[in-house]
Amino acid sequence: MGNSHSLLSKESLDQMKDATNFSDGELKKLYRRFQMLDKDGSGTLTTDEFLSIPDLALNPLLERVLQIFDQNKDKEIEFSEFASTLSTLSQKGSKDDKLKFLFQIYDIDCDGYISNGELFQVLKMMVGSNLNDVQLQQIVDKTIIEGDLDKDGKISYDEFSAMIGNQEGIEEKLSVNWSD
Repeated sequence: MGNSHSLLSKESLDQMKDATNFSDGELKKLYRRFQMLDKDGSGTLTTDEFLSIPDLALNPLLERVLQIFDQNKDKEIEFSEFASTLSTLSQKGSKDDKLKFLFQIYDIDCDGYISNGELFQVLKMMVGSNLNDVQLQQIVDKTIIEGDLDKDGKISYDEFSAMIGNQEGIEEKLSVNWSD
């Protein structure tokens, strides 16, 4: 533990408490978990380090999720990014923030819309070879037609929220329990 990253300064702890929904104790626990994942002790997490978590390694959307964790887009995840994303996905995160996170997974080019092509790409990651491209494209087209209320050919966040925000149990499905 001799590296300079091994301690969370009081200052950064206070900043993160303000920016997240976590208490001191929860942040310290998260930081220990972060350090366990940070195999090379660099103070940041890479995709490979995340892949060492068996549950995550099997998640077809892991790379998309990590791109959203990585708020400054430097291809590595600092503890502040880790904590703030998990705060969104924790029981204490708001439903709106959780839906925004999910929306970002589909909005690959970050333009504020989910296009037909983006929806296709993400669903393809999820279903793999279980459906052929023609079947998948039919599902994508149908979804866009149903969700695209202003008929501009793409799904805005408001349309996305209207489409899935009222689904039974959506908030629980988008919550991660990190406290145990």
